[in-house]
Amino acid sequence: MTEHIFKNTAQPSKDASNEIIALFIAASHPVDLADWLGQLLRSEASNHFATLSLRRRAEVFGHLSLGIQADLARAMPPDAFAQILIEMDADDRTDLLKHLTQEERQQALKSLPQKARDDTNRLSAHREGTAGAIMTSDFAVLSPTMKTMDAIVALRCAAPDAETIYRSYVLDADGRLIGSVRLHQLILAADDAVIGGIMQPISVMVMPETGQEDVAKAIARYDLLALPVVDAAGRLVGIVTHDDAADALKAETTEDFQKISTVLPFTQSMRDASFRMLYSKRIFWLSLLVFGNLFSGAGIAYYEETILTYVSLVFFLPLLIDSSGNAGAQSATLMVRALATGDVVLQDWRDLIVRELAVAAALGGTMALVVLPLGALRGGTEIALVVGLTMFVVVIVGSLVGMSLPFLLSRLRLDPATASGPLVTTISDGVGVMVYFAIATAVLTL
Repeated sequence: MTEHIFKNTAQPSKDASNEIIALFIAASHPVDLADWLGQLLRSEASNHFATLSLRRRAEVFGHLSLGIQADLARAMPPDAFAQILIEMDADDRTDLLKHLTQEERQQALKSLPQKARDDTNRLSAHREGTAGAIMTSDFAVLSPTMKTMDAIVALRCAAPDAETIYRSYVLDADGRLIGSVRLHQLILAADDAVIGGIMQPISVMVMPETGQEDVAKAIARYDLLALPVVDAAGRLVGIVTHDDAADALKAETTEDFQKISTVLPFTQSMRDASFRMLYSKRIFWLSLLVFGNLFSGAGIAYYEETILTYVSLVFFLPLLIDSSGNAGAQSATLMVRALATGDVVLQDWRDLIVRELAVAAALGGTMALVVLPLGALRGGTEIALVVGLTMFVVVIVGSLVGMSLPFLLSRLRLDPATASGPLVTTISDGVGVMVYFAIATAVLTL
């Protein structure tokens, strides 16, 4: 069934009147307005953004990409930017400041109240890609000795600044996390009930240095709205909300796709990426793979005499080496995804290799039967035999290479995604050329 998303207003066209644009700006959802502003020239976006109220600007600003946020920040007066910074969530504010220059960052920090400045400095100290880098310090805290009615009053006061109040965290006198309370528990409990008596124990928590991908997996696995982050002493230092975890998982997935295509990771959107950045992120692996492809060329040169004697072999060369690369890419993609989701672990390597060998043999045998008639038609029985045997072997080799490389990289504590796509294809192509002409030389010179 096709799902439809209904919006109150459609994005105005390029030649829309000022009245239509004003109506869209007033009535659209902050996400849709941010998306529209992101498609405009920076000067136009800045002009439209300046017409919004402070609250509206803060709502829309958080949904813009970091690159656009930085550009708009530079275009607006310092006091207007300071007002937006104060309204932003602590984690979003920290991410933005990291995209500014050192001078701009220092100027922005000076405009913040002391508490917001301390929170920002504390969050920015954590390494990128960790729970500490994506957590927020805006959370609701309760004491175990509070009465339910007092807790509701406290949450009512904390709600404007807290990221979420659907789950509040209970701390002891030293700030250590000892439990949590859901909002509906507070509403249903008796007015004189003590928080310590109705709170739930915390079964899942992470440290600031925990990887953001592991954090996202934990939130998804346990169906949490937020995951507490504690230090070595058990003190609550922040929470990671489900939406921030989803953003982190999206970033991790994007990075994996970039690595699969042998592109060095980058965080900018394709729309905002500069020529220089795209060139620099792609040229390294492309240049490196050129030298890998020289292996295929060396194999062809080594068997030059065989090729000159049986020219018809050249006709099947692209077909065979591409089949090897395709089989390897399939295996690598399946394995990279399985490792990323935790579906398989390193200890499963031996069993999976045995199964992959059987699957690859079946695939290779089937593909060999497909190309045998082509070989016979093009070069006779001997060529058909060479082509069929080569297809069988190279599909097995490509599949095993594609299956093994992600495991090897995981064992070396490297990202398995690097083993996909062009890298596996290059290795499989080189091996396929050597296998093809080695079989041809052995069979045709008998």
